[in-house]
Parts: sequence; C-alpha cells; structure tokens
Amino acid sequence: MVKYGLDYTRCRWILPLLLGIGVIFGIIALAGRGWLESQTLPYVQQASLWESCRRPSEGGDWSCESLMGYAWGRAAAATYLVGFILLVICFALAIIAFAIDTLRFNFIRGIGGLLFVAAVFSIMGLVIYPVKFSTEIEMSGINMFSWAYGFGWTTAIMEICLGFFFCCLPNYEDQILGNVKPTYFYSSP
Repeated sequence: MVKYGLDYTRCRWILPLLLGIGVIFGIIALAGRGWLESQTLPYVQQASLWESCRRPSEGGDWSCESLMGYAWGRAAAATYLVGFILLVICFALAIIAFAIDTLRFNFIRGIGGLLFVAAVFSIMGLVIYPVKFSTEIEMSGINMFSWAYGFGWTTAIMEICLGFFFCCLPNYEDQILGNVKPTYFYSSP
C-alpha cells in the first residue's frame, strides 16, 4: 500500500473495507444468541447479550429472562453498544476520508484515536458480561462462551489493530503522496 500510494485503486479502500467487516462482526455479536451455551448434552443453557434462556430438560420449552433487569446486564450491553456505535461512526468517517482526493492525514489519525476509544468500550462490555454472568446467574452443567461472544472479541481486536493502522498511516504521508525521491544504489565508474 505504501509502495503504490493511496491513489492505487485496489489499496485505497482496504482500511475502510476492514472497518466494514468489523461492523458486520459487531452486528453478529449484538444479534447472536450464542454468547453462552451448554457445552454437553443435555443442552439446557443459552444466552445472548440481552437475555438468558434455559430449559428444564432436553425436550422442554425454553424459558427466557431479560438480562436488562440486572445492573451489570445493562452496563455490559450499554458499553458494548457504545463501542459499536463509535465503530460505525469511524466506518462512515473512513469512507469520507478516503473518498476525497486530497487526504487529510490528521483526520485519519483522529479516526484511529476514536477506534481506540471504541475498543475500550467494547472490551469493558466483553469483560463485565462473563464475570458477572457466571457469578450472578445459576448455571447447570458445563457451559462455554460461544461463537457470538467470539465475534465480539474479534470486533474489539479489529478496533485495536485498525486504530494502530489509522494512527501510523500519517507517518508515511510523503511516501503515500509520492513526494520522496527514489534512491538509486548505482554509482557510475
């Protein structure tokens, strides 16, 4: 990307594309019912960020209770949701930043800083949830934090990594814009 510059059409949209993938992963984490699941038979426990469901036996009906009745449930949902909203804002700002012909590198660095703030909020929600869930909700059998919870962590890790990319990109402003003279290692005899 640095070799060809950000005007190189295939490289220009890599960072906004990665942010878009992070937004999709965040949507999956928010909507997924697989934050916590029973690991072995009988499958009697299932939870999302919003509710916890259980059934008495393998053939019974699921009964669900909202986690929004707990203060920690509201805190986990709110902090993760704030992180997700900041990620969506960063995605929109990145599209705007890379769509204009003249890049504003300080603007790009600001997107990186906002991504770090989004990562802090996301990680807070991802830490509050398992700690308080396992201490305050009665669980039976062997349970595991499952695929939707993993998508939440993937989103948080992408926010951190992309924050570094967005913050470090302005350090290579001259190389990206093509303002650096090429160095040749040829000497005449």
